[in-house]
Amino acid sequence: MNDADVSKQIQQMVRFIRQEAEEKANEISVSAEEEFNIEKLQLVEAEKKKIRQEYERKERQVEIRKKIEYSMQLNASRIKVLQAQDDVISSMKEAASKELLNVSHHHDDHVYRNLLKDLIVQCLLRLKEPSVLLRCRKDDLHLVENVLDSAAQEYAEKANVDPPEIIVDNQVYLPPGLTHQNSHDLYW
Repeated sequence: MNDADVSKQIQQMVRFIRQEAEEKANEISVSAEEEFNIEKLQLVEAEKKKIRQEYERKERQVEIRKKIEYSMQLNASRIKVLQAQDDVISSMKEAASKELLNVSHHHDDHVYRNLLKDLIVQCLLRLKEPSVLLRCRKDDLHLVENVLDSAAQEYAEKANVDPPEIIVDNQVYLPPGLTHQNSHDLYW
């Protein structure tokens, strides 16, 4: 074998080794590329999952805040309604007390007598008892005694029962009527 053959054979071996090395390098490169893509995909998916979870958490917080805000507005509205109802009731009480003051202090016994009778009938209808103890103001005792029988009879007709026994308490009386000076100190 001469030098040219040896050189040719060495070059052939070098090409073979180089080709093997390039193939191995390509394999390594393709394998590394695949691993990189898999790793990258896993990282991207993990970050997407984190972002979705964070978004869902923030969305829940927004929903909770909306519910709290709605609840607060609803409560504020309810308070306004209750306050308005309270104002109406207060004004009705004041108007009724002024009207009662006018009715009880005027000398029109007929109107006041009818009012007392109607109040007694209304109480009897509420109580629905066969026997009651009635208390009134000392000033109204004679008027109450005058309307007692007709009130008991009217109640009996409305309730479809026998007239109740009504005993007027002569020991304990309701507080005296309001005057114009103390009309704001109601006994309610």
